[in-house]
Amino acid sequence: MLPPITEGAAGTLNLMALLRNVGTTLEMIKWEHSVFALPFALSGAMLAASGWPAWSKVFWIVVCMVTARSAAMAFNRWADARLDAANPRTAGRAIPAGLLSGRFVAGFTVFMSLAFVLAAAQLNRETLLLSPVVLAVLLLYSYTKRFTRWSHLVLGLALGIAPAAAWIAIRGTLDPRIVVLTAAVLFWVGGFDVLYACQDMAHDRESGLSSIPQTWGIQAAFWIARVMHLVMIGLLCWLLKLFALNAIAWVGVAAVGILLVYEHLIISPTDLRRLNAAFFTMNGIISMVFFFFVAAALLLSHSMH
Repeated sequence: MLPPITEGAAGTLNLMALLRNVGTTLEMIKWEHSVFALPFALSGAMLAASGWPAWSKVFWIVVCMVTARSAAMAFNRWADARLDAANPRTAGRAIPAGLLSGRFVAGFTVFMSLAFVLAAAQLNRETLLLSPVVLAVLLLYSYTKRFTRWSHLVLGLALGIAPAAAWIAIRGTLDPRIVVLTAAVLFWVGGFDVLYACQDMAHDRESGLSSIPQTWGIQAAFWIARVMHLVMIGLLCWLLKLFALNAIAWVGVAAVGILLVYEHLIISPTDLRRLNAAFFTMNGIISMVFFFFVAAALLLSHSMH
């Protein structure tokens, strides 16, 4: 006969279960992919400060980025649980696979949303007031495939908010120039989400979901993604001119262009096997490369003055 479980032992088991669920949730939302938009947020902060901002500002901007993205990704997995279960590519995700309950993921979303609002409150009054608007855009994305083929651009906007929000965090106002970087990130993310959606084209058609590949086919989707990335490069060039950044920043944009070309070369409409490498690994590198060169340009210019 097994001995009865004491109150202390039960508490330990509950804590272990909670930690296991949190770990599974973090794995599910791939929190490490916060690196995608974070360098662009830091670029926006540095452009606003004309150099490196106060460390306290940087800290709370990073907290806002991680909590906002975590809330958005968890909500997406909760909202799409039924669709994920019907898709062979996503059926192994935590909720359809029974590793997490929808209730736990919903609670995690609420917790991260509140943490985001509290972090925004540490920056300034404007970021606090705008935090519900940001959350609305982030959470709305999860439903856009149900009614528009342009959901890819809504995802782009969700990440593109980051540099503009970071600018407001530093200055308390919005400068139209930084919106150019928001637009660049929008087309960058939108282009690659178009490509990423190619692997779900058949499922989207069966499920009544909208996407560019589902609407016009994979060949057209690849061309639309290429155009979006060309627009991104054009917007980055415009951004550099607006802020009169030096040659170092132009080298960074050239490097981003080369990396984008490479990404488009390693996948094709008939071969999507390396799509994950293009989408996750290279996109993370692109955002960090852009930040590195913009930061170097700003810091060098600041030191010369």
